[in-house]
Amino acid sequence: MRRWSLWARDDEGSAALEFIVVGVILLVPLVYLVLTLGAVQEQTLGAEAAARHTARAMGQAPDAETAAARGDAVIAAVIEEYGMDPEAVQVSITCTPASATCPAPGATVIVTVSSRVSLPFVPPILGLDSVAAIPVEAVAAQKISRVWGTG
Repeated sequence: MRRWSLWARDDEGSAALEFIVVGVILLVPLVYLVLTLGAVQEQTLGAEAAARHTARAMGQAPDAETAAARGDAVIAAVIEEYGMDPEAVQVSITCTPASATCPAPGATVIVTVSSRVSLPFVPPILGLDSVAAIPVEAVAAQKISRVWGTG
């Protein structure tokens, strides 16, 4: 009986093992969470920048053709700068009130940019990368001057 109690109280060397096991169990999910939140934040900032800058560039353009060209250039630049997947980014440009041409004088241009963020280290096997993706969307509005495109 005495030998059993001495063995039970002797825990020499197990602290290092416990630290390694508990450290790995806690550290791996924490690192994955940080990587995931970083990827989501980057894509969120990219979508927000694309929507805001596109709406502003279109609002400051002198005419509809220039507005469309500037909008496309801004979206392409932001997608490249933030490392977004061009195939995953969808852009919608609408005007309120609706008119035959968008943008139009006195209208409000509304730019919506949406994308999907794939989770880190998710393999593209059986479509897991598309199932385990987080949707991100940003909307920006810009009022067009009533005298826009007249001179």
